[in-house]
Amino acid sequence: MRAITALRGRVRATLATVSLLGLGITPVVAQAAQSDDAPTQSAHPVSTLVQTTNGKVKGAHRTGYDEWLGIPYAADASGAGRWKPPQPAARWSGVRDATSFSDRCAQNSGWDPGYEKTITSEDCLALNVYVPDRARANAPVLVWIHGGGFTGGAGQDTDPRRFVEQTGAVVVTVNYRVGVLGTLNLPQLRAESKDGPGNYGLLDQQAALRWVHGNIARFGGDPRNVTIAGQSAGAGSVCDHLASPTAKGLFARAGIMSGGCNLQSAASGQAQSEAFVKAVGCDAASEVVACLRAKPAADLLAAQKKAGVSPSVGGSAFPVNPGTAVQTGRFNRVPVMLGQTNSERGLFTFQNYDYLGTPMTAAGYETAVRSAYGANADKVLAEYPLSAYDTPGEAFTAAQNDSTSSTRQQLMATLSKWVPTYAYEFAESDTPHFTSIFLIQQKSESARNFPFGGAIHVDDLGYLWDYLGQTLPYDDDQLELSRQMITYWGRFAADADLNGPRTPAWPKYSAKTQELMSLVACDTAPAGSEPPAACSKATRDFRAEHNLDFWQGLSS
Repeated sequence: MRAITALRGRVRATLATVSLLGLGITPVVAQAAQSDDAPTQSAHPVSTLVQTTNGKVKGAHRTGYDEWLGIPYAADASGAGRWKPPQPAARWSGVRDATSFSDRCAQNSGWDPGYEKTITSEDCLALNVYVPDRARANAPVLVWIHGGGFTGGAGQDTDPRRFVEQTGAVVVTVNYRVGVLGTLNLPQLRAESKDGPGNYGLLDQQAALRWVHGNIARFGGDPRNVTIAGQSAGAGSVCDHLASPTAKGLFARAGIMSGGCNLQSAASGQAQSEAFVKAVGCDAASEVVACLRAKPAADLLAAQKKAGVSPSVGGSAFPVNPGTAVQTGRFNRVPVMLGQTNSERGLFTFQNYDYLGTPMTAAGYETAVRSAYGANADKVLAEYPLSAYDTPGEAFTAAQNDSTSSTRQQLMATLSKWVPTYAYEFAESDTPHFTSIFLIQQKSESARNFPFGGAIHVDDLGYLWDYLGQTLPYDDDQLELSRQMITYWGRFAADADLNGPRTPAWPKYSAKTQELMSLVACDTAPAGSEPPAACSKATRDFRAEHNLDFWQGLSS
């Protein structure tokens, strides 16, 4: 990859930029200090001491913004609170210190920095508020829902300081229950609550949104102008809230980054949950839920490795599959921003095969295609023959990228029938990969040489904010792309109008034109007279680039 080997890409960063990065100072901040959409009328809180509905919180001043970290929006969800809808947080007297993050929610270890060990805390339902110094009166609010496959992650993974400084928006990041603690769906739990067994983590997100409505004005934000946005599982969560009756009125816009609109059926969720109950050893208990609530979190997480549980349709909060809701138009109709990276699946080919030391073989390729595409497998194998690719993994990535893109394009078209929809593809294929892969590549030659196929899942997040505590070595053109993307996302959060000065026009998506924004950096010479630039443009090439005629011509 260009960021590691300097063989494929554009080596344009100057020695001065490298020195700044070596000191942990990102040039993005300097470039983002001025914006054509910058707020002028300040409504920044005069003090970091703020009264919330539960008590006073004391945050911290930072350069260009203030932050309040680890504010509880719901009660401890351990013990008797397990697998119950989020309960109100207790009030406190005096002043609560809000200068450090809360615990992350219980989850198994993973490859992301900060997640090297299993986390067992369940007293984790907290959020973080970031307010720029120059926020205008009633600043727009963006609530960010982290990804992680509904099994991991935390609000603190996202550092939005660049975003708030450039846009003037208030940003809130949220913890929510993940893994089996957020998704268990059993008949006994349905008897306890009508709100939605199988979706406790999603209910947590809605509780956080209600906290925002009740408190964000005290931080300078406008509770009537809240955008929810997320990536991967966070993006799926956003679409779940689009379809949720109990989320009506909680947000004005929705951003869906690299995610879809789907919840498995309640029956499937219950089958997974029953398998989990057996794996953890509570299947023979006279009181299954009591047995589960008595188990240490570490035991639940160990069993989850053998029998995982995903979110499912259920209860009054999530009564229908969001895919069905979007198709029928029966959802919370707000403007939507929707998109993906151009090689979403390259990450998963690496993660599931080469990272484990077992690259996909020719026989494995056929097996994987038959498993993924069923009755259409022979057509897919003919369309993506091994002879056209250097490795079986590359063939599988290509097929997966295109089939995923087909599903995304259909969602874009469906949403655009009902609401203003802005679609994009992050196509900066030369980008340093996101933090976890970037760090793995420092140690592994096979990871450095792996053909990811372009910008992979998560790569776009670093262009909006620092992700997982890592400033990546973007070149000057990529820094300009970052400035441009933050401008677009900031405009969407402000009033859903992405267009303005110094950016290419971004048309609304329609099934007729299928025009979306391709987000990409330019390739200016490092010693030339041209300034760094982004080369983003509206394009109708997405269908051809991802072979959508083939995929949408297959029988379902």
